[in-house]
Amino acid sequence: REWTMKTSVVFLLCISVFPGFSQGRVVGRDEAGFAECNVFFPEQVPPEGFTQPFHVKICQQYNKEPRFATLYSTKDKIPLYSAFKYTKPAQSEEESWLVEPQIDDPENDLQEMVHEADIAGTVANLGANQALTSDYVGSGYERGLLNPSVLNEEDFQMATYTLTNAVPLSPSLSKSWHRDIKKVVEQALVPHCPKKDRLYLLAGAIPSRAWVKGKLSVPETLWLAACCDAPEGWSLGIVKNTNDDTSLADLTVRELEKKLLTGVHLFKGSCGEDNQSQEKTRAILQAVSQIRSGEQVRASDSQEAKESGLVRRAAGIIATPFIKLLELLIYVFVELVKCVFYFLWLVIKRIGGTVLDGVCNLWNGVVSYLKNITMVLISIPYDLGRVIVNIFMGFLHIVEDVASLTYRILRIPVGFVLHLAAFPYHSICAIPSVLKDMANGIGGTFSLVIDATATILHGFYYLACHIVKRFVPKASSDD
Repeated sequence: REWTMKTSVVFLLCISVFPGFSQGRVVGRDEAGFAECNVFFPEQVPPEGFTQPFHVKICQQYNKEPRFATLYSTKDKIPLYSAFKYTKPAQSEEESWLVEPQIDDPENDLQEMVHEADIAGTVANLGANQALTSDYVGSGYERGLLNPSVLNEEDFQMATYTLTNAVPLSPSLSKSWHRDIKKVVEQALVPHCPKKDRLYLLAGAIPSRAWVKGKLSVPETLWLAACCDAPEGWSLGIVKNTNDDTSLADLTVRELEKKLLTGVHLFKGSCGEDNQSQEKTRAILQAVSQIRSGEQVRASDSQEAKESGLVRRAAGIIATPFIKLLELLIYVFVELVKCVFYFLWLVIKRIGGTVLDGVCNLWNGVVSYLKNITMVLISIPYDLGRVIVNIFMGFLHIVEDVASLTYRILRIPVGFVLHLAAFPYHSICAIPSVLKDMANGIGGTFSLVIDATATILHGFYYLACHIVKRFVPKASSDD
């Protein structure tokens, strides 16, 4: 980590010492368009319809000045288009290929394009979202520039040599693409645009399902869209099929947009397509037709050159078996060496794996043994205390049961003896009360008899008196 920080500091110092270092700033999603690179679009409005999350906007800079804009696809690892303006024809070409660190590592502090070899170990996941030089090595493809270096000079040309501006093209296709675009721009477009600084160019590629090393998409079509944003302006589209080096078709911008993603609009208001100058449009198309005819003548000359090389081909066919045999021997030797190294690697891996497994098992056994011993030692005092408590509680239960049984045995005879001893006392004590009750009963009986007799006699007396009173007075009155 410390080494990485030191390396980053060295880069920053190099950038400050060498102001000519290229800069490619990844434009944030919260920024409008391509930020300071909006100057490469008519009315500073970028194309619409490229809204996939894997589309990255890059403002390509050099010497702290914007040079062109690129929309890069991290899915296909190629640019979808580069927007630029025509400067002047290049006098010489000096290749110095660069990569964009922030595409792979957004948290990286390097906001400039750097050489791939200079940032090894300082950028996380380098090559995860963009192409690297190693992807082209041995693939049969070249790094074809969408914004050709031949249409730029000085600082503008240096800024084009970035892998975010390159697509994989065959050597012949890359050569014909740059040659055709240079001729179309310089011979057909620039002469018919009144204001050279108002000529806006978009060079793009349509990805295919063919891949380079399973990482980079090979374009199926290359295209160029031009807009002359002037009073007598015009717009035009050029398409080149990657399967035919000599193909070069012209079409309107609207027709070109239909070949791209749904909803794509390359220029605001189609750049005067509805009311453009027919005369200039006709002249431009005638110039493009002448360039196309020249390509066809060149292709015919190339065919004649191929036919004249039949003798060399025959010699090559004769020598081919020997070359193939030599290649087979070399291949067998290389494979044998690989097998030997692979066998040694397997042996070392197996032995090392066995030793490591043994050490791990031994360590796990020791740890498990110590753990179990510790648990046993900890549990001994606890188990001893629990046994003592259980013995004491059992003794208390025995004492309680003996006392309860003794109490129950002793309680039965004691009660019986007490009741038996108390019987004579209660019997003797009850005799006077019984005799008293009997005397009261006999006395009551005699008193009741006397009272009844007296009552009867009194009744007879009362009856006799009543009879006498009733009848005796009546006899004395009659006398």
